[in-house]
This record gives sequence, structure tokens and C-alpha cells, in this order.
Amino acid sequence: MARRNLRPSAGFELWWWYFMRVSGLLLVVLALGHLCITHILNNVENINYAFVANRWANPKTGVIWRLWDLSMINLAVLHGFNGLRQILAEWIESPGRRKLVSTLLWISCISLIALGSYAILNFQKDEKYLRDFYDANPQLRAENEALYPAHTAPIVVER
Repeated sequence: MARRNLRPSAGFELWWWYFMRVSGLLLVVLALGHLCITHILNNVENINYAFVANRWANPKTGVIWRLWDLSMINLAVLHGFNGLRQILAEWIESPGRRKLVSTLLWISCISLIALGSYAILNFQKDEKYLRDFYDANPQLRAENEALYPAHTAPIVVER
């Protein structure tokens, strides 16, 4: 029985073929790291807005966490949409429809990457919300302050 060569010979498809393998390996590392750090080392009951806000706003490690999450979300979206594009290319026979579906997929992909990147990179910690949250849940204040010490300056909120 002849063996079928699944690797494209050159061009655009070869680049995406390599991307799928590399991004798949990176996603395994990023996702397992996320699972271990966020859900095993930390109590799942403590994962909320305050946890993420404090982690991303931390002056020492906030940049690392944002880059980790940004890498994971962007690679996952690109990997998933490219896989969907490849599957649909096998099922859609008309070149015109294939081009239309591919264009719509890439527009959706770029939109989701832009939205996710905007949310992660422009995130600002909402101090008023956190103060109200901790006032309503005083037992969580001590747990979170042990992980992320509170700011020394008082929170001033304009009303």
C-alpha cells in the first residue's frame, strides 16, 4: 500500500502545516501550565475578577501573566480557525465558496484576536469594584491580601 504524503510541498500551506505543529506543542505547554498554576496550585473557589485583576496588575509579574494569557488565547484562536479552514477546504468543492468561507473565517479570527488582545493589554484594575467586593466578602480579603498585598495609598473614587 502506498503511503500518502500529508505534508504540503511549499508555499502558504506548508507554512501553516508547520505552524499547526509548533502551535499545538506550545498550546499544550501553555494550557498545562495554566491548569497547574491557576487550578491546582490555587483554590478554584478563589478564581474570580479580584484574582485575575491582582495577578495582572502585580508590578513584578503582571507583564508575564498578561503575555502568557495573550499567547495562549491568540495561539488557540489561530490554531482553531486554521484547523477549521483546513477541514472546510476539504468539504467545500466550489473555489468561489471556499474563498468566501475562508475570508469570513479569517475576518472572524482577526476580530477575536483583536478583541482578546485589546482586553488583555488594556486591562485596568477597577479599585472601586474590588473595594465593594471585599466589603461584601470580608473572608476573601484576608486570603487575597496574603497573595497580593493591598496598596498602601487609600482608594479615592470620584462620584
